[in-house]
Amino acid sequence: MQILLLGGIGEAVRLARGLTPDHGVIYSIAGKGRRPELPGPVRSGGFGGSAGLATFLREQGIERLIDATHPYAAQMSRNAVQAARLTGVSLWVYRRLPWRPESGDDWRFAADWPELLAAVQTFQRPLFTIGLEPLRQAAAIPPHQHWLARCLEAKAPNSPQLTILGATGPFTLEAELALLRDWRIDVLVAKNSGGDAVAAKLEAARQLQIPVILLERPALPAADREFATVDAMLAAFQENGGFGEP
Repeated sequence: MQILLLGGIGEAVRLARGLTPDHGVIYSIAGKGRRPELPGPVRSGGFGGSAGLATFLREQGIERLIDATHPYAAQMSRNAVQAARLTGVSLWVYRRLPWRPESGDDWRFAADWPELLAAVQTFQRPLFTIGLEPLRQAAAIPPHQHWLARCLEAKAPNSPQLTILGATGPFTLEAELALLRDWRIDVLVAKNSGGDAVAAKLEAARQLQIPVILLERPALPAADREFATVDAMLAAFQENGGFGEP
């Protein structure tokens, strides 16, 4: 079976390795972050929207499309659904479970960026771990705040109230505790990504009794089959040679 796997998270690499060599897998990433070492081909860059993705599926003879992108890569997930409809290719998606608060957690939820900014107003030293959006909003930082933004390497805007940490996970609990203490962070701002790679920051905030503001996940369209674990998807591929449908 020819498979196109839309990746971008650690579990996607594990999935690609689990499918190879039993299936012909093309692994696709957006071009950001590390390029994984895989036995099969790795493609970097966009497709040109849903129409471009549909063309790629036809040209490569793809029989199964797997969406294992980040839970917040909503546009790519929408493109995958549309491309699958245009081509008749079956679409399976891996959507890891979101994080859930534990006893003693002080978690607040924001539906979008304006709501998130309103929630962070009462704090002085937030740590943002939600990508590049804080950099775009540097001019709007209130006088009483200093933002620490951890993201991929990016050009820093000219603002004495913003510090950028160019880093990617996974991060240890010890490192996260030190980061929160050293920078005197009083609120953690994150996406509800789920998974283990960057979950240590939540445990660090829990131990230090620091509030957490979580940006809620975007609504994503339905696929032919959805899986919450890599093992469940790999098991489904073993049934009927991977062609089994619900």
